Amino acid sequence: MMESADILERQESLTREIASRRDELVALTQDLIRIPTLNPPGDFYRDICEYLARRLEKSGFDVKLLRAEGTPGDSERHPRWNVICRREGGRSGPCVHFNSHIDVVSTGAGWTFDPFAGTVSDGKIYGRGACDMKGGLAASIVAAEAFVALWPEYPGAIEISGTADEETGGYGGVAWLAGQGYFSPERVQHVIIPEPLNKDRICLGHRGVMWAEIKTHGRIAHGSMPFLGDCAVRHMGAVIAEMETSLFPALAKKHTAMPVVPDGARQSTMNINSLHGGQAEPDPDFTGFPSACVPDEARMIIDRRYLIEEQAEEVREEIISLLERVKAERTGFRYDFEELWQVSPTMTSVDAPVVKAVERGIRSALACDPVHVVSPGTYDQKHIDRIGRLKDCIAYGPGILDLAHQPDEYVGIDDMVDSARVMAFALDDLLHGRA
Repeated sequence: MMESADILERQESLTREIASRRDELVALTQDLIRIPTLNPPGDFYRDICEYLARRLEKSGFDVKLLRAEGTPGDSERHPRWNVICRREGGRSGPCVHFNSHIDVVSTGAGWTFDPFAGTVSDGKIYGRGACDMKGGLAASIVAAEAFVALWPEYPGAIEISGTADEETGGYGGVAWLAGQGYFSPERVQHVIIPEPLNKDRICLGHRGVMWAEIKTHGRIAHGSMPFLGDCAVRHMGAVIAEMETSLFPALAKKHTAMPVVPDGARQSTMNINSLHGGQAEPDPDFTGFPSACVPDEARMIIDRRYLIEEQAEEVREEIISLLERVKAERTGFRYDFEELWQVSPTMTSVDAPVVKAVERGIRSALACDPVHVVSPGTYDQKHIDRIGRLKDCIAYGPGILDLAHQPDEYVGIDDMVDSARVMAFALDDLLHGRA
């Protein structure tokens, strides 16, 4: 009983402290949205990292700004900057790390709010990245700052990072940092990634992915005499036809025990990301006509999402076998296949310490049972697991996943406050323990 009373008292203190910072949480989220960190190409990364550094230095965090030189997209014009802020407590203990990506996708059309104004309306903050995931970043900062203000001599360490390029694979962010040892199990023990998965859900991991390029080859000729050439686009059409006949039905029959959301993603899927063939698209101001040519090359990019029950080599061989079947049936069929990148599925155990701590935080803060989910797409947990070899990692944060990358993206203010409480309770649980 004494143990439970002590935990309850700490949680009540955290609740009051976070409630007193509500306006600060809103202002912080607005400030982050107003830094337009569009990726591609990777704008204003240094600016947002410096903003976070100044903010967290005031709470006693030691700060490192780290450029991932030589990673995809890194250049003098668009350097890949990351920030890691670490605060040691008063005595030894584990390190809890909150990791958020700083980049956002392009705005697109259809907005009724300025995408970079951080407008507050009807209890919501609107803007590109509000949901995915600057609201989560702000909530994790306020959770950590509230905890530090109450118990500055806590055991262990707290880290908060803002990392680059998650929206384009994370290779200039978490992947590079993990390769440098910043996510090694000796340095960090628990990781929470505040992605927008809804405030009552714990995301244990994600499906696997393989991106690949398929090229078909032909022979150029005059368009009035196509029989003298060999149309690469027709060859690619045969590839698509075989996908429709054999591959897509086979993928629909593969189902997983992973709790993937939404339900449609509990099977294997493949998306044809892009298709190009023949002459390049003309410039918008070109008013002429195309020339009469038989296309000698066509190119397709595929995005294959696979399940924990499948193996990467099996996924690759599935596509190669399909291409070989087409080759056997079509005269002159030639192709190239290149795997662009591949990431295996990952799923943290439901018994992992960080899962249990966030479960207890949700029950205490929200008075409901947590729901375990798995993401249909990947996020930076892939690098923490695969490169960092750190398994005690989940995604948990405010926001509605379906709003990510949409016009009029928003995050609810109450949801941010509630998620900040959950994260603070989990932080207390992992550092102070249940005693």
